[in-house]
Amino acid sequence: MAEQQQASEDAVLTRIGQAVMLLHAGDRAEARNRLAGIWTELGPDGDPLHRCTLAHYMADAQDDPVDELAWDLRALTAADAVPGAPAAAPAPAVRAFYPSLHLNLAADYLKLRRPQAARTHLDRARAATSALGEDGYGDGVRAAIHRMELRMPRDVG
Repeated sequence: MAEQQQASEDAVLTRIGQAVMLLHAGDRAEARNRLAGIWTELGPDGDPLHRCTLAHYMADAQDDPVDELAWDLRALTAADAVPGAPAAAPAPAVRAFYPSLHLNLAADYLKLRRPQAARTHLDRARAATSALGEDGYGDGVRAAIHRMELRMPRDVG
C-alpha cells in the first residue's frame, strides 16, 4: 500500500514536471491547462508539497502580474501547510523552497509597484538562504536575490 502511494505521488510530480517542460519550451497556454487540471485533481486537501510545487510553476505560466502574485501566494500558503513548516525545522525539501518563494513574491510586488511589500519578501528570501545548499540551485537563488536587490528602489527599506 505504501509503495502504491509513493508511485501515485511520483506520478503527480512527473506530470507537473512535464507541464513545466512545456512552459520552458514556450507553450505557456498548454502548461497552464495541464497545471490547472492537476491543481483541480489535488484539491484543497491535496499534498501540500505537490500544491506548493505546482503553484510555484503555475505562477511562472501567468501573463498577468496579479495572477502571478495570486499563484505565488498559493505556493507560499501550501509550503506553510507542509508538516513542520514554517517552523524552524520543516522538511529540508520545503525549507529550501522558501528563499525562492519569497524571491518570487518580491518580484511580483515590484512589478505591481508595491516596493514595501517587495522589500519585505526580499528580506525574507535573504533570511531563508541558510536552507540552500552549496550547489547550482542554491547559487542560482542567491544570485537572483542579489540581482533583485539591485533592482529594488533605493528609497525602500
